[in-house]
Amino acid sequence: MQRLLLISAASIFTLDQITKYLVVFYMNLVERGEISVLPGFVHFHMAWNSGINFGLFSSNGLATRWILIAIALGICGVVAYWMRRETRPIALMSAGLVIGGALGNAVDRVLYGSVADFLNITCCGLRNPFAFNVADIAIFAGLLGLMFFASDTKEPDPSN
Repeated sequence: MQRLLLISAASIFTLDQITKYLVVFYMNLVERGEISVLPGFVHFHMAWNSGINFGLFSSNGLATRWILIAIALGICGVVAYWMRRETRPIALMSAGLVIGGALGNAVDRVLYGSVADFLNITCCGLRNPFAFNVADIAIFAGLLGLMFFASDTKEPDPSN
């Protein structure tokens, strides 16, 4: 069963890194700044996020970068440990989304010093100032999945 968690995490991590490479570097969003995909709704908007959600804690530099990497790795470890006896496939896939997304953003911090955010959704004439990425979507969806689908009862740990 744990294979499902690993497959989910690896798939999201790979999808996140591929989309970031394609949009940020191949499509040269890093220099272009913005690309309209579906005018009035979906835009690629380059944003390097050195903090957490909505840019919080982004002004503390190098220390914040490594603290956030450590927190992401710690979260991955806690979620993996929590799921070690999980039996529900949807909960294992949800955990994989969280882990894959957290690792994707942590790799950005190691490679670039910040997380590459580029997706921007606007609607109804209102301009959304925030950007996000595939990893952010996966983390959010995975946490929702864990809230709703992680079981209260687990199989006994075979090592005990």
